[in-house]
Amino acid sequence: MRIVVLLPILIPLATAVAAIFARHRRRTQRLFSVCGAAALLGGAVALLVSVRRDGIQTLQVGDWPAPFGITLVVDLFSAMMVLVSGIIGFAVVVYSLESADTEHEERGYHPLLHILMLGVCGSFITGDLFNLYVWFEVMLISSFVLLGLGGTRGQMEGGIKYVALNLVASSFLLAAIGMLYGVAGTLNMADLARQLHAAPHTELVTVLAMLFFVAFGIKSALFPLFFWLPASYHAPPVAVSALFAGLLTKVGVYVLIRVFSLIFVHDVDYSHNMILWISVLTMIFGVLGAVAQNEFRRILSFHIISQVGYMILGLALFTPLALAGSIFYIMHHIIVKTNLFLVSGIVLRGEGTLELGRLGGVYRNAPGLAALFLIPALSLSGLPPLSGFWAKLILVRAALEQQAYAVAATALLVGMLTLYSMMKIWNEVFWKKSPGDVERPAPVPDTHPLAGRVLLLAPTVLLAAITILIGFAAEPLFNICLMAAGQLLNPAEYIQAVLGGMP
Repeated sequence: MRIVVLLPILIPLATAVAAIFARHRRRTQRLFSVCGAAALLGGAVALLVSVRRDGIQTLQVGDWPAPFGITLVVDLFSAMMVLVSGIIGFAVVVYSLESADTEHEERGYHPLLHILMLGVCGSFITGDLFNLYVWFEVMLISSFVLLGLGGTRGQMEGGIKYVALNLVASSFLLAAIGMLYGVAGTLNMADLARQLHAAPHTELVTVLAMLFFVAFGIKSALFPLFFWLPASYHAPPVAVSALFAGLLTKVGVYVLIRVFSLIFVHDVDYSHNMILWISVLTMIFGVLGAVAQNEFRRILSFHIISQVGYMILGLALFTPLALAGSIFYIMHHIIVKTNLFLVSGIVLRGEGTLELGRLGGVYRNAPGLAALFLIPALSLSGLPPLSGFWAKLILVRAALEQQAYAVAATALLVGMLTLYSMMKIWNEVFWKKSPGDVERPAPVPDTHPLAGRVLLLAPTVLLAAITILIGFAAEPLFNICLMAAGQLLNPAEYIQAVLGGMP
């Protein structure tokens, strides 16, 4: 049933339209939002099952044959990304039922959230570079509005930086796409892979590969192009920050892995060696930035940068184990990082601030919340038996197999510094005594204390449970990641699925 390929596009689009028509009826809009998020999650499960059972799924929109029409392609990697996006989308929507205020909802919060999910899912399943650009812009435009929703000074400052740098990245991307079309005469990714493998324009193709790397390096927050992220991700409402932290940079990482395993493989020694050193520098500078911060969400924002370095490390090493490690790491990190931002929102709601110096004593007042912080924090640091331990172990082992001993040592050192910064949050926010003499903003009042607490805690409990489940049952996920890596390293399977019997 090829219609299942369309579900990640049709469901968020229909949900956004329904929420727009219900914009003056708050309860109806919320109902549409939750049902749409649940339906997207169900559709993502069905898509992954279909790909596992029947192999790579393709859909030629309008029955135009590839490479002349719009192609949608879903392999194991993209199906897994759609699934984890569905999980995050559902968790954030439920959390937003309590965290989003009436003013934001009246200004289009729920439709914008589902349009963002539309752009994310479209980016994962498109088989065409120009349509990838279109889906990226759908995602970014909705994220621009969500970032500025509320219009506070901090949001405007962060939004200007976010918009400016992403527009620069989009300009690089559009220029690279245009020149690539001039070289190959096609933008279908399978057809590009087929043609560029035999293309004589190796120097020009290398230049184009670097343009793509710069464009998606900005969007992924790689060194030295990451400075926009910590300046903007702490500014919007917490639910929006959590969605951004979990998904947006991972779309850029996904595209880097896709294009540098399918299209730009003509000079692996040069391109992937460059990616290796950039991954190392991204890990180092990200974690050092986190160690230097003293605000909850700023620390978490710098850790997004650091962890992106781990994700592209597997691409740089370019072995089945390394790519499986990258995919495993992405799955783990999306869950863990979103959860940490959601926990920060509960702290902000109860304490009125996220400045570490003004916080303290949360463990005594809310021991359950402290436990919900520790699970993703320790997982992010790579402590066994949580999901982050297995993700780091796979990548370190892949580095050792390639005799990249300095890279493996760096990954372990960054893990230790990550643990240090997480324990810094634990000590300052949860463990130390509350600084009663410090003036801080009043916490957000609870109009419906029990219901509100359930809506905030339920998504964090769900994500924490997934983190524990991955840790104690890592082998099934690793096996799927290994199969996905095998598909990435065998482009012929992808090309055959899209182009059929074309030579």
